[in-house]
Amino acid sequence: MTEPIVIPPRHGTAFILHAGETLEVIDPLGEQVSDMLAFSRADVRELISNGRTFDYEETISLTVGNRLWSNRSRPMLEIVADSVGRHDFLLTPCSEATFRHFYPAKPVYRGCMGNLVSALQSYDVTEDAIPTAFNIFMNVVVDGQTGRLQVLPPTSKPGDSIRFRALMDLVIGLTACSAYASNGGSFKPIHYRVVPE
Repeated sequence: MTEPIVIPPRHGTAFILHAGETLEVIDPLGEQVSDMLAFSRADVRELISNGRTFDYEETISLTVGNRLWSNRSRPMLEIVADSVGRHDFLLTPCSEATFRHFYPAKPVYRGCMGNLVSALQSYDVTEDAIPTAFNIFMNVVVDGQTGRLQVLPPTSKPGDSIRFRALMDLVIGLTACSAYASNGGSFKPIHYRVVPE
């Protein structure tokens, strides 16, 4: 198997994932989040949709056997392996505004939003086209009574991973998340590899 590609802490990347290929995202050190976006390679206006996914999969707890759907009601990715089983599809990528809102006493970073915008610009994806990301390994708890959200440290351990099979040709955006709460206050790399069909 090929060696994984490293996304350094607080960085992001974008790449083509062909139909039938498998994307494996790995948490090499544990307790790190990776924001993932997907766009149709044929038309980047077709993009990953949390609302469509929740609707068609009938759950917000997405894991093996679930598919991630586009805003045009087409399946984009299928989760084929998952050693963690805890991910988030509710919260938007962190941004400079996120840091100013939640962490006013800490340094401001461009966050996953800025990293994704930069990485995806060569694929004609603009900032306003960035949707809610599938936040791999992110541990968001929803209170059943109040609906209040709480971001807890990820439950992922070193070497944990998730695998997605592409159901169409895609442009993928992927980060090593920058937000303090998402990663238990630490910032670590994310590894990934693309496995041919």
